[in-house]
Amino acid sequence: MLTRLALENGKIFYGEGFGATGTSSGEVVFNTSMTGYQEILTDPSYCGQIVTMTYPLIGNYGINLDDFESRRSFVRGFVVKEACAHPNNWRSKGTLAEYLQDNDIIGISGIDTRALTRVIRHFGTLRGIISSDDFSDNELIDKAKMAPDISGQNFVSQVTTPDVFNMAGPGHRVVLLDMGTKFNIAKSLHELGCDVTVVPATTSSQAILDFNPAGLVISNGPGDPKDNPITIATVQELVGKLPMFGICLGHQLLALALGGDTYKLKFGHHGANHPVKDLETTKVQITSQNHGYAVNEEALDKMNITITHRNLNDHTVEGFRHNQHDIVSVQYHPEASPGPTDSTHLFHRFLDAMKN
Repeated sequence: MLTRLALENGKIFYGEGFGATGTSSGEVVFNTSMTGYQEILTDPSYCGQIVTMTYPLIGNYGINLDDFESRRSFVRGFVVKEACAHPNNWRSKGTLAEYLQDNDIIGISGIDTRALTRVIRHFGTLRGIISSDDFSDNELIDKAKMAPDISGQNFVSQVTTPDVFNMAGPGHRVVLLDMGTKFNIAKSLHELGCDVTVVPATTSSQAILDFNPAGLVISNGPGDPKDNPITIATVQELVGKLPMFGICLGHQLLALALGGDTYKLKFGHHGANHPVKDLETTKVQITSQNHGYAVNEEALDKMNITITHRNLNDHTVEGFRHNQHDIVSVQYHPEASPGPTDSTHLFHRFLDAMKN
């Protein structure tokens, strides 16, 4: 079935549809990971976005029951060069097309994804429409232009857990503030022995303290960090009361809560191969990243913090620690999934902060 991807700048890509049919809008981004498409599809941070995979062959090991990162996928569309129709892997329980069909996600294959990536790198992230419906090209372009901007939409309310749940463990109790968390963040903490309590994004500071936690983790999530004023206020109220660790969106929310600022990146960081330098150890880590916003370094200069990590591609701030309180954060994903495990030691650092 003919399926098209129309961008707000007037560019249209024609391909073959797979998965669900219909029309969907979102911000078009690209991901440079070679594997891990199942984890990418189920990362809640992609809520509101149409995801393009730059690696040409996607779906070759199918979909399994072990690699989901959330209860379902929240992406608005999936763009690939070639979608493998006959996967071969002992864990596979179905095809990529079947998963997209079951989750009402429109896929498009057979387009030049490298050309699309060059468009996004040149113009920045663009609003787009992915459609198998019988619209004219001009109608699709007009719909792309009218699609809502990524900022101003309350995506976190769509992806956060509706209920509190616990992963019992013998060690320190950690509250995980779910802004759209990946399962492997909770799993990584639990594997270290932590008693992990996952709470909705709107949980108040007093409700968090009522759990008597040894530490608070603020998770990754979708959208503009400034669209979460309630959470920012909650974090402000908890500063100095317990150790805190921010990941991705959590990193940005901590910066805002401490008086800093954030801004939108041109085309974001999406992939499992981003080099980040730990300024305190001078070691370089290859990291997994998925975000469209970054912390403003100029605003941090006025705060009582130290920048601890820097992106070696564009030199953006990738981590900081507070000089007075037990607060650390990183822009990237120490749990990876998918990606390298260079940064799992950060969970051990957080555990040491809670012990002290």
